[in-house]
Amino acid sequence: MDTFSKSDPVVVLFVQGSGSKEWREFGRTEVIDNTLNPDFVRKFVLDYFFEEKQNLRFDVYNVDSKSCNISKHQDFLGQAFVALGEVIGSQRSRLERPLTGVPGKKCGTILLSAEELSNCRDIVTMQLCANKLDKKDFFGKSDPFLVFYRSNEDGTFTICHKTEVVKNTLNPVWQPFSIPVRALCNGDYDRTVKIDVYDWDRDGSHDFIGEFATSYRELSRAQSQFTVYEVLNPKKKCKKKKYINSGTVTLLSFAVESEFTFVDYIRGGTQLNFTVAIDFTASNGVPSQPTSLHYMSPYQLSAYAMALKAVGEIIQDYDSDKLFPAYGFGAKIPPDGSISHQFPLNSDVENPSCVGIDGVLESYFQSLRTVQLYGPTNFAPVINQVARSAAQMTDGSQYYVLLIVTDGVISDMMQTKEAIVNASALPMSIIIVGVGPAEFDAMEELDGDDVRVSCRGRYAERDIVQFVPFRDYVDRSGNQVLSMARLAKDVLAEIPEQLLSYMKSHDIKPRPTDPQ
Repeated sequence: MDTFSKSDPVVVLFVQGSGSKEWREFGRTEVIDNTLNPDFVRKFVLDYFFEEKQNLRFDVYNVDSKSCNISKHQDFLGQAFVALGEVIGSQRSRLERPLTGVPGKKCGTILLSAEELSNCRDIVTMQLCANKLDKKDFFGKSDPFLVFYRSNEDGTFTICHKTEVVKNTLNPVWQPFSIPVRALCNGDYDRTVKIDVYDWDRDGSHDFIGEFATSYRELSRAQSQFTVYEVLNPKKKCKKKKYINSGTVTLLSFAVESEFTFVDYIRGGTQLNFTVAIDFTASNGVPSQPTSLHYMSPYQLSAYAMALKAVGEIIQDYDSDKLFPAYGFGAKIPPDGSISHQFPLNSDVENPSCVGIDGVLESYFQSLRTVQLYGPTNFAPVINQVARSAAQMTDGSQYYVLLIVTDGVISDMMQTKEAIVNASALPMSIIIVGVGPAEFDAMEELDGDDVRVSCRGRYAERDIVQFVPFRDYVDRSGNQVLSMARLAKDVLAEIPEQLLSYMKSHDIKPRPTDPQ
């Protein structure tokens, strides 16, 4: 530390690769001279992936020299470890952490805040009509349609939208259409947008009527007034002295809407509620035997424990109370040995929540010692249980994620499909992880990627189920950290889109964040 003054602090950010323990330097802030309360200006721009545990390390140093080698020439003031998801999942995406690492010394705190780069998320909806277009068809009028082109850096044009064809008219009115601003002008409001007018022909040899050029900025003025463009045909213009135009196109309306992202909802206070359901059917094998899928080895986690930890450790960053309801199904439970399909792992019927993922694992291990594995494999009761909670919270403040870990063939397929169809209208997603060597064909049917789940003629409103077999993600060298990272990456990748599809279909907008 400086003897006669305050510190000259700098923060160095290190990132850790997914599934690896190695830290590499990502960047540094500027040095702020002579202060103990620096407010750094330089931002770190990181790619954010909800489905990955993105570990960050912030090291704070007092700079003594201009050397690039931080550790040799600088005083170490402390460090903080944090996952990017923790920062984003915190209230208003602001997180305060104590600095540690200097024995016997209070090192102060570091305040981290995250914001999403907007990257032009606006969507434009516009409507156009035309007047007195050139007649191109011998026996009738024209069948006009418009083609929009975005100009590229090198002066070429890329097609970005085609309107529908309006048959047999020289004064068409096209339907309103929506297009991302990104697609129209790549976020550059002054870039040329070229629009060609064609007469449709059945054989594909459409006749060129004319063209006009504009820009996003010019189009956006139509929010307050109609804009009329002359449609010009360069060949006709050269040939005919009296040529005026080939008609006009009028922009009737132009409206801009922002497309909300997953981060907008999390910043606005939406919490993810995580519930766990574990398969305790007899097909898993006797837990005390090494061949059992539930076997508690002193040396490594079982596939069940790995699936719980992999998914839970990421989701818990977005749940402020870190209380997770955890259930088992398919076992005979004490005291009377009755079969249950939704018994609380912590044995507390009134409050089945466990504290953190470690609490879930602890209750899971405890249950293995007290219940008798039995059957059948019924999913519907626990899906309906979570759906009842979700049905009470449909305002966008909560989104429920149910993780089911199972070893096999489902016994109540009809009831489960019905439960999924009902749940698809609620703020809820279901992740199913299959462990062990069984065939999981039936599970694929529940994952509505190709064919939407249906029951008795009713189809699911949204695709809310993601199924994966754990064996596809196991690292052959036995690296459990890598196996868990791979599993989490795949099963959680669809959650942000599923949350957005619920919010959009129910017209729920993110709550505005307080000014910081």
